Formats: sequence, C-alpha cells, structure tokens
Amino acid sequence: MAITLSTELSKLIREECGENVYLCYQCERCSSGCPTVPAMRYRPAQMMRLAQFGLEDMLASDASIWRCVGCDNCTQHCPHDLSVRRLVETMRQHVMQERYLAKGVDAVAPLTGENEALRTGVQALGMLGERIGTYHNVSGEDNAARLAWSDNLEKKPEGLVGDSEAELAYFVGCVSAMFPMSYAIPQSFATVLGRAGVRFTTLGSDEECCGFPLLMAGQLKQADPMIRHNVERVRALGVPRLVTTCPSCYHMWHHTYPEILGEPLGFEVVHATQVLAELVTVGRLELVEPKRTGVVTYHDPCDLGRKSGIFDEPREVLRRVPGYTFVEMQQSREHALCCGGGGNLETFDAGLVQEVAAQRIAQAA
Repeated sequence: MAITLSTELSKLIREECGENVYLCYQCERCSSGCPTVPAMRYRPAQMMRLAQFGLEDMLASDASIWRCVGCDNCTQHCPHDLSVRRLVETMRQHVMQERYLAKGVDAVAPLTGENEALRTGVQALGMLGERIGTYHNVSGEDNAARLAWSDNLEKKPEGLVGDSEAELAYFVGCVSAMFPMSYAIPQSFATVLGRAGVRFTTLGSDEECCGFPLLMAGQLKQADPMIRHNVERVRALGVPRLVTTCPSCYHMWHHTYPEILGEPLGFEVVHATQVLAELVTVGRLELVEPKRTGVVTYHDPCDLGRKSGIFDEPREVLRRVPGYTFVEMQQSREHALCCGGGGNLETFDAGLVQEVAAQRIAQAA
C-alpha cells in the first residue's frame, strides 16, 4: 500500500489553532499523562506523528480523536507546550463539518465491524448538536425552564432576571439549570450571594448553551449564533461582571468567546470560586463551622485549573472554613487527574468515563 505524505494537514492545524506539529519529537510525555490512552489506537504522540506526515484519513477515520477528554494534561507534560487537545479540536471540526454533516456517517466510518463504536459515537454527537441547535440546551427540554432551580429557594432573590443594576450576571449553564440532580449548585451559589448581600441577576430563559459541548463535538460553527446571542444579552444588561459556576462555561466565556468575536467582551468574566474568595477576604461573607467537620480535599477541574490557571481561590475558601482540615490529593493543581467528564466523552463512550472517574475517586478516598 502506497502512503502519500503531505504538509496540508499540518498547515490546517497551524492555521486553525496555532499548533506547530513539527515541534513534536516523540518523547511520549503527552501519552504518559493521558487518562484515556489505554482506549486509543493512536496515542497522543502518534496523533502528532500522523499530523506531521499528513495522514489525515488515518486520524479522521479513527475513534482516538473522540476519546480525548480535552484535559490538556498533554500540554502540561510537553517540553514545547504543544496541545494535542487543540489538534483534536481542529480534527473534530474538520471531520464533523466536512465529512459527517456534509456527507453522512459513512464518510467518517464505513459500515464495518471495527467501526461500529465510531459510527455510534459520532452519530450520538451529531444528535447532541441537533438537540442543542433546536432547544438551545443540552437536555432537549423547553429552554423556558432554565429557572426551575429557583423554585425551591427559601427566598427568591429580587431582580433574578434582567436586573441592569446588579453587581453580577450569573450564567447558570445547561447542566445546573436543566438537570434536577444539579439544582443544588445554583441554589447554593444564589444562597451564598444572598447571605453576602450581593445583588445578582440572570438571563433567565434568554440564556442559551455556552457552546462548549458543540465545540468538543466538532460543531463550533453551529454554536456561533448562541455565542453571539449570549454576549449581546449580557452587554444589553450593562453589568460589570459575569460569573459562572461551571468550569466549562467559564472556559468558553473567558477564552473562546473573545477569540470568536475578535474583540473584548466589554465586561469581566470570573468564576464562582474567585467571587467567593473575594467576599471572604473583604469580610462580606462570614464562614462558620459546618455541621459536618473533618478532612476535605479539592478536585481541580481541567477547564478551571490547568486550562485557566485558577488554583488558589478555591483552596483559600476551604482553608478559611472552621473545622475543616484541607489535604491535597496525590495529583493536584496543574497535575490533577481528569475526572473523565470533559470532551463529550460521556456522549461518545460513557463506559470509558466511568473508568477515568474511578481513578480520581480512588485518589480522593
């Protein structure tokens, strides 16, 4: 079989995400730090090698690029700060836009036994994109239900929707807003802000998916209208700061949105842990001993820690809680092990997520 080498793929990757694949000299450090590498046919270093040789079809027609969790542990280990995650994102956009959405699943994975997992996974990601495009959230429910979590609040805050005088605009995110098992996140954050006397507001049913699931599903192009909608709505409010509790929402707003718009957002984007640390430091929030005391630890979400550099604020808050003894896990901060929840892996290969999560849970225990 003749193999034709080409530089076109490396040019595409450099144009799309700025990564120079020719800097990789196959030290394999990226592969050693990858939490899903046992499930990959092509290890992260091999993906770089295939890109160097321009073997696009080998990358595009294999499940390896979809089993990346996007944790950027590869970059942390790389001597040249190369990100296999960025290469993967570029390949996913290319495969989804040029092959699956344009020509169907057979253009990605021909109907053979070894491609069954790839076909099933890519089709599931395509359906995820359709669901978000139709309903503007990942759950596929009526987007008007985004404030259902607030119904059980002891006291519903004034100005919960569209308050232009608020200090903060709280971008709740699809998971916290649409899934009852996660309602405790916005409920707790809203309660804490209320105790601290912080005036905050939300977009209510005007909030749409941040676009992160579409980014990782190779459908960033389809996320563009929602991204611009969200920014326009927050700008219209005129609030000085936007806060998220979801690390992935934060990553999109802080990193991806300005890149897509090509201009500053016009307001500050912060994460909830940063807000809490500020409130505690200036004395607006008093922390008392909780009902359950003892040893606690903290998991650094990849999008918040390794990819955004927010490490100290959550630890500062935990250390100020009376009755807590804070300890670090075996792998923490920039070396934290991924929980397995990123990269749309739950949609593509749910079983693999459980394997990665079990490793992190064991470290916490």
